[in-house]
Amino acid sequence: MTPRDPHDADAAVTDSAAPLPPQAAPVPPEPQDGDLDPVVDPALDPDLEGGGDTGDTVLGRRYRALTLGIVTVVSLIAFEASAVNTAMPVAARALHGVELYAYAFSAYFTASLFAMALSGEWCDRKGPLAPLFTGIAAFAAGLLVAGSAQQMWMFVGGRAVQGIGGGLVIVALYVVVGRAYPQRLQPAVLASFSAAWVLPVIVGPLAAGTVTEQVGWRWVFLAIPVLVLPPLAVMLPALRALPPGERSAGMNRRRILLALAVAAGAGLLQYAGQDLDWLSLVPAAAGLALLVPCVLRLLPEGTFRAARGLPSVILLRGVAAGSFLGAESFVPLMLVTQRDLSATAAGLSLTGGGLTWALGSYTQSRPRLEPHRERLMGLGMLLIAVSIAAVLLALIDSVPAWIVAVAWVIGGYGMGLAISSASVLLLKLSGPEDAGSNSASLQVSDALGNITLVGLSGVLFVSFGGGDIAATGSTASHQPAAFGAVYVAMATVALMGAWVTTRLRPVTT
Repeated sequence: MTPRDPHDADAAVTDSAAPLPPQAAPVPPEPQDGDLDPVVDPALDPDLEGGGDTGDTVLGRRYRALTLGIVTVVSLIAFEASAVNTAMPVAARALHGVELYAYAFSAYFTASLFAMALSGEWCDRKGPLAPLFTGIAAFAAGLLVAGSAQQMWMFVGGRAVQGIGGGLVIVALYVVVGRAYPQRLQPAVLASFSAAWVLPVIVGPLAAGTVTEQVGWRWVFLAIPVLVLPPLAVMLPALRALPPGERSAGMNRRRILLALAVAAGAGLLQYAGQDLDWLSLVPAAAGLALLVPCVLRLLPEGTFRAARGLPSVILLRGVAAGSFLGAESFVPLMLVTQRDLSATAAGLSLTGGGLTWALGSYTQSRPRLEPHRERLMGLGMLLIAVSIAAVLLALIDSVPAWIVAVAWVIGGYGMGLAISSASVLLLKLSGPEDAGSNSASLQVSDALGNITLVGLSGVLFVSFGGGDIAATGSTASHQPAAFGAVYVAMATVALMGAWVTTRLRPVTT
């Protein structure tokens, strides 16, 4: 799994009243080259009372324990995300559940969509401690369920429990940042969220591959819960000392129910996609009946017809994230079953994409490129389409398998350009009064893009014979058409995203 820009971290679908709620206010942008340091009035910042600089930083004495705890928790989540890509091909074949391979990924995002909405409202009502610790407990429980699964459906269920935990945690952490740190330190803390992904992206595939091959895939999941305890112990005193903040009178049940309906609808559609027969039309129809009206209420009018301006920005976010992840999820499985690579080598093929994602995000932040932002996003989507299409070449035996690593370096750079630019453009097109709801819509589009397009990849994979991949024996496992269908579809979606970038500028009057 590739890292996310700090502006793009998963957040709640909620109208929050907390000082820095995950969706009610945009994440403060990181300083860019040429920006001047803001002048802070000591009267407005208690940390600078008396006109002197206390010397506090995010790693200073006052904030060190909390910062290290937050970074460690995010790093563990990031490590697990990158490790899953490496261990999944072996786990799916061992559990005789390759036909459910895609749902092990989409189940996480489906559950986290609901959990993010719940966590935002919960944080506003009770503060971040309860959802944070509940989320960490759920994440650990999901790891244990997945690691001890005896059947693939149980493994998918464990991933869904992980998604609930991940959704609760990431939202609560954003609220913690808003309440624990002064405004002048918040950009640095939020930048650490992104930095926390770098080392796991590099180390995760190698460590997970080694564990999978030497000890067994189950320990990739079973070992992580133990590692969660030390950062919790470090963070606990600082978390207990958090200021109470403003509390809402009650939860916005409407938004929670909408998110629940979207998750349930997406789940029914994924279930229907497992068996392409007439009976599957029943859960498919029920899923659409839940999903469509709720999504229309959560996203701006005109999103699905790519109306000019903000609706196209929000649509592009889901298209970019979903097409890339829909292809990426099947890369390790393809390399293991079609090219006989080890789990370690297959996982490492995605590492370069994580690093160039960060490079692409840095590139788009350069002030001199600001007038060309829409073109940068178009270039990013084209690079994504090219990278996915290039992976098709790896299905030809005479083409070296390292073409996948090269392709993902290109795709990661495109993602950095497109995803990060979408966040910047959204804030540019949003007024102060609607920045929160628009940010929420961006995150909903991200989650829906992942759920829908990973689910579509799974349906195509099974439809073209991917479910027949044997649990053992590389020769009997060759099903190039199943992987080819996935990559052709996702490259086509990315090309559609390139067209959407021509509609990002609002109509001027």
